[in-house]
Amino acid sequence: MRRRIGAALIATAVVTLTACGGGGGTSGDPAGDDETQAAPDGTGQTLTVWVDETRMAPTQAAADAFEEATGAKVELVQKNFEDIRADFLAQVPTGEGPDITVGAHDWLGELTQNGVVSPVEFGDKAGDFTDVALEAFTFDGQVYGVPYAVENLGLIRNVELAPDPTPETFDEMIAAGQEAGTKYPFVIQVSTEGDPYTMVPFQHSFGAPVFEQNEDGSYSSELALGGEQGEAFAQWLADHGANGDGVLNTSITYDIAREAFKNGETPYMVGGPWLIEEFDGMDLAVDPIPSAGGEPAVPFIGVQGFYVSAKSENGILATEFLVNYIGTKDIQVKMYEAGDRTPALTEAADEISSDPLAKGFADIAADAMPMPSIPEMAAVWTFWGVTEAQIINGDAEPAAAWQKMVSDIEGAIG
Repeated sequence: MRRRIGAALIATAVVTLTACGGGGGTSGDPAGDDETQAAPDGTGQTLTVWVDETRMAPTQAAADAFEEATGAKVELVQKNFEDIRADFLAQVPTGEGPDITVGAHDWLGELTQNGVVSPVEFGDKAGDFTDVALEAFTFDGQVYGVPYAVENLGLIRNVELAPDPTPETFDEMIAAGQEAGTKYPFVIQVSTEGDPYTMVPFQHSFGAPVFEQNEDGSYSSELALGGEQGEAFAQWLADHGANGDGVLNTSITYDIAREAFKNGETPYMVGGPWLIEEFDGMDLAVDPIPSAGGEPAVPFIGVQGFYVSAKSENGILATEFLVNYIGTKDIQVKMYEAGDRTPALTEAADEISSDPLAKGFADIAADAMPMPSIPEMAAVWTFWGVTEAQIINGDAEPAAAWQKMVSDIEGAIG
């Protein structure tokens, strides 16, 4: 179902990037690496970095080391994460805005389409990051962000209620959940508007990804969620919805699913690492999501990172800061400790793997699919979730509703 961008291809792409300038080697590394080279002289220069509250302290630690090594100043501006993309798009074309901003990989299509970000040159450090993290920030053969974390869904299991590893198939999991004798055999957030991000692992297990992939693993604009595979998934939604066994229910919101799991009302929940803190004190495991359609139930992976403004006058310094300071083990571990997301740097991911829950999510991430970041994805969200909710509620014939959804998306893209 999925073709991955190979590590060699990514390494080749990032080594040859030139638009942003290069940092020229490691320097004053806050990770304490033995091999260091002289840092560039940044005396009299200032980098402005937009960062959200969660990432503020780790970014400040990187900034302190960078300032000491280069003589440059780093001005951190705390922003609400929800506001960053719109503000960046509005300010950069006018020559305002930061040199660097924190952001998500799925912004990439819109940011490149509007010409507000520059590629980043990694040099020989490309191989230090996980393939999937660099793949997510790759567009048209160029890498546009320095990743610090990956996040993805898994199957969170209450070990007290379900001591055995989660079965490999959805039906077997439901049977095991029923044997546990809890209120719900399994919970997944749906809500009245649907939640395709959370549901997509099951869709993928039917062989129905959202877009076709090119030979290099990048996404094309050709839809792939239709046809027999997509319609089979739609029928599965109906079979487990209001007119079926009721396992899927649009009254189950994020909050209801979370509380049900927290209160021991279900042994299984599809969720991400951001939930683990909510379940403090519980005996938990993180397992692969079971397959409903016969193929692996791989989730989307989201990658968090930092972008360089296309209007920055300090591209070389910005690259140095991101690649050789944000891209170090100590800082990426600090990012993990602040937000519970698996580090994008392989060495940092290995460091936190002693935590079995973190390792569970990281193992799933290795085969996850980057959420499409192409501009056409915006049209998909408009119709996707509401169609799923209609089918689950029994308000629409599955195949017909799915076909209409695909036609509506094609019309919006067209």
